[in-house]
Amino acid sequence: MAALLMAGPASAADVRVMISAGFHGVYSELGPAFERASGHHLVTTRGPSMGDSPEAIPARLARGEAADVVILDGNAADELGRRELVRADSKIELARSLIGMVVRAGAEKPDIGSVEALRRTLLAAKSIAYSDSGSGTYLATTLFPKLGIADQIAGKSRKVRGPPSGEPVAAVVARGEAEIGFQQVSELIHIAGVSFVGTLPADVQPGFSFAAALARNVREPEAATALIRFLASAEAAPVILKAGLMPLSK
Repeated sequence: MAALLMAGPASAADVRVMISAGFHGVYSELGPAFERASGHHLVTTRGPSMGDSPEAIPARLARGEAADVVILDGNAADELGRRELVRADSKIELARSLIGMVVRAGAEKPDIGSVEALRRTLLAAKSIAYSDSGSGTYLATTLFPKLGIADQIAGKSRKVRGPPSGEPVAAVVARGEAEIGFQQVSELIHIAGVSFVGTLPADVQPGFSFAAALARNVREPEAATALIRFLASAEAAPVILKAGLMPLSK
């Protein structure tokens, strides 16, 4: 923080940030603190880490939308580095993330404590919702086929478009439009009208993380780097933990 305070209003910059939903809760709390400390102004654009939405961060960068910093799924950041849409050597991991499940508030919580219990719950559910970004892509393309149930649950599964034009999976569950919903924990636990059941069993967790990197055409590299350092600092850890993520800084 002391280093940030050295950057006074004379060096203030507009820092353009593209960010996915899973880390947005942390960013929305820490961003104003960064602005106050540094004098910089954050200009924020939201979108999924991946997927077929035109709002997805890879799609935005590919069509030339401006950004200084991107904050998104760690594997998606690596892919953007390979495509030279971000500077691969600038990537910094910010937090670890788990996939969890919710039901509508007041509904019975099914068992997902083991891989077999999860499989039974998926087969028994009347309807299933998952995100159109990283966690949903993993469920649809990896986990459901691995459990041998992809074809059996396809007709009752729904992919939910996320922010900015969409909504969290938990909102769909809260309205009763899906019996169970899956998304990264940070995107589930602060939504009204649902009960958090738990996380997927460790054996089938994909090991997600959130990371930040400089965009290829970064215009404010010093201010953008300062933001990344701030979000990765030990001071950010309590906010990251409160959001349902696992901080990497102690």
